[in-house]
Amino acid sequence: MKKRYSVKKLQDLPLTSITFLTSEANETGEWRSQRPVIDPGKCNRCGLCWMYCPDMAIGAEEECFTVVDKYCKGCGICAQECPNGAISVVVEER
Repeated sequence: MKKRYSVKKLQDLPLTSITFLTSEANETGEWRSQRPVIDPGKCNRCGLCWMYCPDMAIGAEEECFTVVDKYCKGCGICAQECPNGAISVVVEER
């Protein structure tokens, strides 16, 4: 039988390898194998990429949205959600 925890505070949870910090604190972009590239000419600034990014790796600039590389894991959700096809996913070059 699986052990179930009954806790009243977050601090009472057992230690695990999971962190409760966001990517903003972890800078998880180091291990990705692919990355999104935004074409400013196709971007209509709808904000769907920013809204769906699980790692807060999309930043807003005046002309279009940009990818914040140090937070991006390369999952490609932004590219899938972009209605204009302004985001493509390319292999990361090291």
